[in-house]
Amino acid sequence: MNRLNLLIDSRNFFFFFSKAQINKNMKITKPRLALIYGILCISIFPILVKLRLTPGLISAFYRMFFAFLLLLPYVLLSKNFKMPTLKLALLAGLCGILFSSDVAVWNIAIQNSSATQASLLTNLSPVWVGIGSFLFLKSKPASNFWIGTVVSLFGMVILVGFELFTEMNFNQAFLFAILSGILYSIYLLISKKVLSEVDVLSFMTISLLTSSIYLGILCYSLNEPFTGFSTAGWFVLVLQALICQLCAWLSVSYATQHMRATRVSLSLLSQALITSILAWLFLEEKITLQMVFGGIILLFGIRITFYDKTFSLKKLFSRI
Repeated sequence: MNRLNLLIDSRNFFFFFSKAQINKNMKITKPRLALIYGILCISIFPILVKLRLTPGLISAFYRMFFAFLLLLPYVLLSKNFKMPTLKLALLAGLCGILFSSDVAVWNIAIQNSSATQASLLTNLSPVWVGIGSFLFLKSKPASNFWIGTVVSLFGMVILVGFELFTEMNFNQAFLFAILSGILYSIYLLISKKVLSEVDVLSFMTISLLTSSIYLGILCYSLNEPFTGFSTAGWFVLVLQALICQLCAWLSVSYATQHMRATRVSLSLLSQALITSILAWLFLEEKITLQMVFGGIILLFGIRITFYDKTFSLKKLFSRI
């Protein structure tokens, strides 16, 4: 009888231990899956912008405005909107202005230069996020992040081609692409702080409302056309709002809520690889062996940041 009780107790122990381990793994896996899904949705965006069916600035406005109109009925009917404190609401609004500014200047950079150049310069954001985290956040970036960033950026350079640097134009589009990366990194750092105290849906609602008002005023003051687009143009604007904004950033915001901002920002570099594949499929752009090799290095660099064991540079160099 004692042996039977012991057997039952041991089975119960392993059952609860396994259940706890599964729950722990699910908590880790869900944000990562959300991040992957968000990256897939974002990767469509440069393809849609490159079609040039609408001006860059007004495209950014409708992306935010349509996303807000799609999200608002759901949060009101489901009663998922919770008004945060004034301080957090203002910070969420600031995130909306930062993000919409990022999208606006990136749109202009893509349409006034090569999509490759704009994407490369914008994707310097992990560097700015790392520096910002080091200066302003309690959790400092580990050595894994810096190693992963260097490897990923090297992969990114191989992916887009070294010849890009000889053809790079240091014009307004160049400056806008750099500015886009800086704005995006500031957005990530502030949104990480806000999302630690505000739920994703409430944050997105406030952020999208602020973005729509800000970009609406900006477009009106610059005499941007609000109408007169083709049916295909309107369809693309709705796609941007639904897929590239709502689906993408609800997922990325959820990931940001549960993951390090540095890890999220670096993972978003992989959108360049996915965009290249989509451009090959839909825009008939070529994929070379060099691009494949660069993409593999880029993904390896991202993978380095997800290692739980921190690399020690001192130990690494002491062995050499």
